[in-house]
Formats: sequence, C-alpha cells, structure tokens
Amino acid sequence: MHYTGTIWRPPYEANSLLIEATAGCTHHSCKFCTLYDDIPFKFRMSPISDIEADLKEVKEAYGRFGTSKISRVFLTGANPFVLKYDYLMNIAELIHIYLPNVKSIGSFARITDITLKSDRELSLLHEAGYDGLTIGMESGDDNVLAFMNKGYTSGDIITQCGRLDKAGISYSLFLLIGMAGAGKGEESAKLTADVCNRLNPILVGPNMLTIYKNSELYNEIKLGNWKEESETEKYSEIKTLVQMLDIPTVFAALGASNAFQLYGKLPKDRNKLLNITDEIINNIGEDKLSRYRKNLKHL
Repeated sequence: MHYTGTIWRPPYEANSLLIEATAGCTHHSCKFCTLYDDIPFKFRMSPISDIEADLKEVKEAYGRFGTSKISRVFLTGANPFVLKYDYLMNIAELIHIYLPNVKSIGSFARITDITLKSDRELSLLHEAGYDGLTIGMESGDDNVLAFMNKGYTSGDIITQCGRLDKAGISYSLFLLIGMAGAGKGEESAKLTADVCNRLNPILVGPNMLTIYKNSELYNEIKLGNWKEESETEKYSEIKTLVQMLDIPTVFAALGASNAFQLYGKLPKDRNKLLNITDEIINNIGEDKLSRYRKNLKHL
C-alpha cells in the first residue's frame, strides 16, 4: 500500500478502508498546524496507478468474497477533495470496479476545495459515491479565521457548505476549541454556533487546540501577540457550543486532543452534555486538565 508519513483519519472512520489520494496539504499555512511536518514536501497528488495498485492489493488480500465487507472508502491526505472533478470521478470508478460493494467515499476537505467544483459537478460526485466529508471548519469567528490564516471567512463556510447540502453531500464539521485565545472563547463559540446553525452538518466534532513548539502559533505566543486559553475556559467554550447549537446533529469530541470524550445527539442529549462539562470544569479542574495537555506529545 502507498502511504506517506502519518496517516490521519477521523475517529468515526475507524472501519473505513484507507486509500491515499494525496499527501500533505495544499494550504499548509494554518498557524497552529503541525500535522504534516513529517512530510518532506507541501502537497502531492497520488498517481492514479498507485491508487489502482492499492485497490488491487486490497481485493487480492481480502479474496473474492471478503471485499463484500468493505462498504466505505476514506481517501487520506489533508484535503483530497481539492482534486479536480475528473480525477475524483476516476478514483470513484476504480473503487467501484475493484470493490463493488462500496457505498460511499469520504475524505477530509477544506472549504476552498468546494469552490473548485460547479453545482452540477458536486451533484455528480454525490451520485458517484462521495459523501460524508470531514471539513476542518475550526471556527465561525472571522477574527480567529483571519489570525490563524485559514484562508476563508465564515461567509465562505456558509456558502460552500450550503452548496454541499444542495448537492446531497453530507459532511461533518471539525472545530478547534481554544483558537480565539484567552478571554475570548465563549464569545467565539457563539459565533461558531451561529454559523453551524445555518447549515446541516451530520456531526459537529470539537477538538482541543494543542500548541507545539514547531508551530507558527508558538512564535506568536513568544512575541506576545496571542495568549492561550486555560483548559477550563476551553470546556466553557464547549459548554457554550452545546447551549447554542439548535440544529439536529451529533456532537462528538472524540479525538486524542480531548482529555475527556463527549458524545451525544442534539437536542436530545443537551442536558447530559452540559452536566458532563460542568463536572469537568468544577470537579476535574485546571491542574489535572493542564497536566493532560502538557503530556500530549503528539496528536
């Protein structure tokens, strides 16, 4: 199998077949990100011959009947959805040839990736199996998005995810808790919830910001341009999100950056989630939460 560097996937893609479609990130400029520092280049598209070879290897490894158990493929790389329409369709065609029981194809995606496809192309990609994208929205706060150099605005999020809704492509929104900085988390959470409430994500997945010394954000801290939120403030931010989200969605904080995993369906489980966050803030406290963050050597 052709894999490059650390292979990242969402927690809920644990049972999906992972096929590398890209390596690295086309943007690679977010101030907090160190995920792809082990790759010696910014971005690379996988040759279609490598993708076909991997699918053939999977088919041979699973045997004639074993492949019937594979119903979903997750394309790896920071944002494979950036690939041109024709290339994504070529990948889908190969997947369906070698693994005819696959029902859906997912990947990570940037908001800017969606802008590269017409409405018709998005609809045809959905018909070909593309569904359940994971989008690193991070925040709905324009000041935060600009400072962290995300490369898009809250208005872009609303417009482009709305186009996915129209095309029938479902998606999950990953949030990064703590990006607003000390004293600004709860207000930023309200802005983020407002953006999410205008959309139809099947899942909202908050993850805690963890700052590493090789990030640009670490340099901003040393220069005095930004101050990190306390760990309890991060959980207050999560609490605000749970309070403000008024759409039916799954709320799932499942990544390793979260000291405590949270899972529930909104609005049904709102009170349960609020009680858990209160318990963490009031009875776990800053010292234990900070110890977890400091000991998190890698995501």
